[in-house]
Amino acid sequence: MAFKVGLDLGSTAIKAVIVDGDRVAWQGTRATAPGQEAVAEGLLDEGLSALGARRGEISGIASTGYGKKLYASADRHIDEITSNAAGAFILSGGSARTVINVGGQDLKILTLDDSGGVVDFKMNDKCAAGTGRFFELAARILDTPLGDFAKLCLDSEEEVEINSTCVVFAESEMVSLLARGVKKEDIIRALHCSVARRVSGLAGRLSPDGRVYLDGGPAQNGGLASALEDELMTEINVLEAPQFTVAYGAAMSLGA
Repeated sequence: MAFKVGLDLGSTAIKAVIVDGDRVAWQGTRATAPGQEAVAEGLLDEGLSALGARRGEISGIASTGYGKKLYASADRHIDEITSNAAGAFILSGGSARTVINVGGQDLKILTLDDSGGVVDFKMNDKCAAGTGRFFELAARILDTPLGDFAKLCLDSEEEVEINSTCVVFAESEMVSLLARGVKKEDIIRALHCSVARRVSGLAGRLSPDGRVYLDGGPAQNGGLASALEDELMTEINVLEAPQFTVAYGAAMSLGA
């Protein structure tokens, strides 16, 4: 048996996917830390151990993400735009035409053609607002696990706004709202709406053809997907494990 491996060395997390044919056999993640190659190696060993497999059964390794070049032993370094497009297209059964990727420190919007090629992409990496770091900061300020955001958002009863597009000022707004006695549920809903407006501003007009997919770690937050649907007035689809889409796409770039 020959496995293909995709490693996504991101700014906040390193993701690994081990693929058998086109099927995900194993996937795992660890927080990004100094010595990214060693972290990725440890993650890969963990996956192989879980599968009862050996290094000799790997046919190829592709690395992607900000730290892709730090994994020197990769058979291929591939940019995250190409990896993201390939992963979303294949995992969606070829239906994805727009991909909204919310990363640890940036936001990307990809437009795909009928074969999954990238027609256009837009990227915001000048500010962490609307990214994974933004949500992590909000979770700390609100003393609330990120996994609870979607559920708490549904309990919101008062409409409030967070207008700042800068993380620093948004943090100040959240602290101010808490001091005024505004409920966490209402602040969380406001956060989702703020990010949705930011995505909408970057996206402009979406292609009327094909489906829209949300991926990246924050895509696991159902409250964000719901806010995006309201803002963009279109259905937002989320893959089963959206944080691994890019790593999967990297693995699939290795071919048969």
